[in-house]
Amino acid sequence: MMPLFSRKQKQSGEARKRLEYQMCLTKEAGADEILDISKCEISEVPDAVFATCRVLQKKVLILHSNYLSQLLPKSCHILDLATLKVLDLHDNQITSLPPDIGQLKSLRVLNVERNVLRSLPDSIGDLVQLQTLNVNGNKLKLLPPTIGGLRCLRTLNISENRLSELPPALANVHTLETLTLDALRMVFPPASVCSEGTEAIQQFLCKKLGIEYCPPSQYLLPVLENDTCDAAADTVDGALLMSLKEETEWKNRFSEYEKRKEQKMLEKLEFERRLDLGQRQNARLFLQSNAEKNEILQTMREEQSRLEKGLSEHQRQLQNDRQKLQEQLRQMEKGISYRISNLLEENRRQKQSASILKSLEDERIKMEHLMAITQEEADNLRRKEVASAMQQTLEESYKNKLLQMAYDSRHQEMVYQTCSSLADTDRRIQQIQMWQQLDQNKAVSQILQEAEIQKAAFEALQLKKDLMHRQIREQIVLIEAELMHLTQLEVKRQDLDTEELQVCGYPGARTTPSPKLLIHCFIFPKLQEYNLTGWWGIYHL
Repeated sequence: MMPLFSRKQKQSGEARKRLEYQMCLTKEAGADEILDISKCEISEVPDAVFATCRVLQKKVLILHSNYLSQLLPKSCHILDLATLKVLDLHDNQITSLPPDIGQLKSLRVLNVERNVLRSLPDSIGDLVQLQTLNVNGNKLKLLPPTIGGLRCLRTLNISENRLSELPPALANVHTLETLTLDALRMVFPPASVCSEGTEAIQQFLCKKLGIEYCPPSQYLLPVLENDTCDAAADTVDGALLMSLKEETEWKNRFSEYEKRKEQKMLEKLEFERRLDLGQRQNARLFLQSNAEKNEILQTMREEQSRLEKGLSEHQRQLQNDRQKLQEQLRQMEKGISYRISNLLEENRRQKQSASILKSLEDERIKMEHLMAITQEEADNLRRKEVASAMQQTLEESYKNKLLQMAYDSRHQEMVYQTCSSLADTDRRIQQIQMWQQLDQNKAVSQILQEAEIQKAAFEALQLKKDLMHRQIREQIVLIEAELMHLTQLEVKRQDLDTEELQVCGYPGARTTPSPKLLIHCFIFPKLQEYNLTGWWGIYHL
């Protein structure tokens, strides 16, 4: 059988501490006769174990669930374990048992279940007091004929091997009560006989050997009357008395152990129920948290899309307002250009008026010159009409003076109007420039105000996102706290299993599954059901 978990060849710190603790515990005053160094991840049995068994006369040695490939190191001898009555080696990597294992005359229980044994040594038949032999889950193809020498054997488990035949010498084991094998694989005896049970198999073998079959119950009475078992005797003469007394004591102890184990199993089931309930609640909280997180994210996405849509609409409105403002500026520039052209036309007209005034002035000078010539001619030609001519001249000069005064006043009025028009035009130009500057400042301030509004909206959105993220982190912290609580409960459960495994087993007792196996078989599927395998995977590693 392949192990459920891959085993590391290097011993962990926890396993080393367990080995040191067990070795110290067995040397204390008042320690029992059990030496338990199981699950210590050792690949070789330490020499101190053999020395302890030899000096302290240990009766039970438990070495299961390690990485052992052999029982005896090179520096140790099998007689160091001569006082053992129970030897548990299951769940290791042992390929063969020591050839002289038959020297363990006191051995009553030998458990080499789930190893890689390919054969059993012939000296196995020398274990005259062996009552339980468990070689389940190995690679055995044949059983040695010397197995018929196990005159006290009561339980034999050879299932999950490659066996297809039983040695006929097994019929000599009259005390065999329970024989476990793979009936469908068997050829001798036939599968039909093997499927009928131990009694049918023993009857078949006895028939083949030509001996009479007697049920095991007839051989128990002599066992109760004698202290030892003689290997050379043809019948069991009562050597099982002491062993049965001790077995009774062991049974009483193990019955109490079974009661405690059943109580602990009930507590474990209750604990598993509470753990499963807590896991379901945590999973429900986790799913609810995921739903709320998804809802919050959806709300954030909708809010963000709405804000982006509003921002794009606002940007389009700003673009339209900017275009309108530019159009107004173009219209104002056109108006200013038109007014400037009008002013230039007015200046041109004023220049034409100045040229007209100049021509009038030239005409006046000419007229005065003509008037002077006329007066001299009149003096020369018409002296008689001096009075009338002078009178006429005076009148004409008065008229000319009036005309000159009218001309001067008109000229002054035209100059004043031109200056005032120029001043008014300058004032209007300055006012237009000031309006244009005000419009530009207003547009710039409006653009800055819109930018501030956008910045405030973005900051509000960012604050909302930060608040949501903080809420999500707080929920994650709550979930981590619940998972830490579950971790503490699991550690408590492992402590309960460890305490249970420290109690010695008895013949035929089933091995309690490890906490890792329970987690793997029961808890992991539930965690996978609620999508929590990531955290528990990290916890398992």
